[in-house]
Amino acid sequence: MKDQSIGFVGAGRMASALARGFVKSGLVTEAAICASDPSAEARQKFSDNLPEATVVEDNGLLLQQSAIVFLAVKPQSLPHVMGGMQAEIEGDTLFVSIVAGVKLSTLSAGLGTDRIVRVMPNTPCLVGLSASGYCAGAGANENDRQRVAQLLESVGIAIPVPEGLLDAVTGLSGSGPAFVYIIIEALSDGGVRMGLPREAATRLAAQTVKGAAEMVLNTGEHPAALKDQVTSPGGTTEAGVRALEQA
Repeated sequence: MKDQSIGFVGAGRMASALARGFVKSGLVTEAAICASDPSAEARQKFSDNLPEATVVEDNGLLLQQSAIVFLAVKPQSLPHVMGGMQAEIEGDTLFVSIVAGVKLSTLSAGLGTDRIVRVMPNTPCLVGLSASGYCAGAGANENDRQRVAQLLESVGIAIPVPEGLLDAVTGLSGSGPAFVYIIIEALSDGGVRMGLPREAATRLAAQTVKGAAEMVLNTGEHPAALKDQVTSPGGTTEAGVRALEQA
């Protein structure tokens, strides 16, 4: 049914990750997902991950069958995409933009509607651990906000923020996984340098980061306080922290 269907304009990695996360959570079925993309390769990859989803080249077909439409294209492609869709947009369509850096006012002017929610998610949505910030346009009602929050919370956490802070969310949690992967890689490299097998070192490093993050989330304590609990005076952790601070 259309009122349960979700469309993705753009079938790239982020769209695929979100779609798979929504399906994995049980909130929607694969058959309720539709994606459009001019790239045959992107459409094929999306289909490979979600075989029961509908994949089309024409955005008009997607609009006809989607109650919620995620805009998941590159910022430079967005004006062309919105211009091609505007005449076919129906008044009951809720748009969700995950396009970085594009303001609600720009989206509203390009789409001809202000029933829009602007979102900055991140790729860990695929494993149910996304961190998203979102803000709603003037035409999005409370049900719209709740529905988008429900979708985002099915794949992680979702925090409403004023639009002026979404760029900060982009830099922090949108780009943040890449920064954390560098930390995990560095920890793993250190373990290998000291003789650990690569697989063991990477698993230990990743679990350490995951466990430390859960401590912050579950205890509510400041990261500095948790750091102090691990750092005994004159111990190995103290030496490592000192080296990090010096570098």
